[in-house]
Amino acid sequence: MSRREKVFAVLPTMLTLGNAVCGFGAITFAAKWSSGDSTLSLFIASCLIYLAMVFDALDGSAARLTKQTSEFGAQLDSLCDAISFGAAPAFLMLQFSHSKDLLLLRFVWLIAALYVVCAVLRLARFNVETDEDDAHDSFSGLPSPAAAGTVASFPIMAFGFRHLEDAANDKLWEHVATWLDTWTPSVLPFITLAVACLMVSRIRYAHLVNRLIRGRRPRQHLIQIVFALAVMFVMPQVSVPLFCCWFAFGAPLRALWNESVMRWWHRGHLQPIAATASPSTGVAWKPEAPTTNDSHGDHDDMDDA
Repeated sequence: MSRREKVFAVLPTMLTLGNAVCGFGAITFAAKWSSGDSTLSLFIASCLIYLAMVFDALDGSAARLTKQTSEFGAQLDSLCDAISFGAAPAFLMLQFSHSKDLLLLRFVWLIAALYVVCAVLRLARFNVETDEDDAHDSFSGLPSPAAAGTVASFPIMAFGFRHLEDAANDKLWEHVATWLDTWTPSVLPFITLAVACLMVSRIRYAHLVNRLIRGRRPRQHLIQIVFALAVMFVMPQVSVPLFCCWFAFGAPLRALWNESVMRWWHRGHLQPIAATASPSTGVAWKPEAPTTNDSHGDHDDMDDA
């Protein structure tokens, strides 16, 4: 192996370790290491989790680009993900949802521990079920970086309402920030519990990066991108949690709709097979949509859930 090949072989490993360093930094700042404004400390911790997501996306791409994929790299990536997307978001949620009620603290700690367990199980299942030749167009269960990003988005929102107020609407933003400070710490543990359950579910989630880069996309994707940019421009304070929650909870809601509501609709609305049916045989009836295609589509959405 030449000197150039040895240098490039180290690059994916360094990017993966950068993921772990960001996760440890997130835990450090979430513990109020800066000894300053708690909102600022939690904001920095959340940003470090998102930076870990960048390293996590780059290490795999670098390994495939340099043709240095290996079992060692896959296992190391999962170990680092367990820190950045398992322990760090759970501890961040604990610090953000701090309460003086002892019973509530125990309940929040239990949710945090459950989140870590689900993240580790999700990563282990991904290692076992994923092949090297997999196209990575979708995931079975919510990816751990997306779950961590959903949890980390709420401290970013809290910081945004404190420091991104519009000068012409100071009173409005002040009232909204006060209202959010009241309910967000109480709601975040339940959101954390929900994304923890989604990580170990069998619901199919799209790989957004690969789907945006590969191939031509329908007009609906362009409309979604334009709408997302509009939300970021009009309401930058709430755009991050809105996008994260849309990705995390959009897939299960669509799966629930296809599994329950659409099946009920097809069972309740029947139509004749043909107007030329024989009078002696009577009129036969069938569902409006083919049952074979519907069941296959529902299976793709729900997988084994």
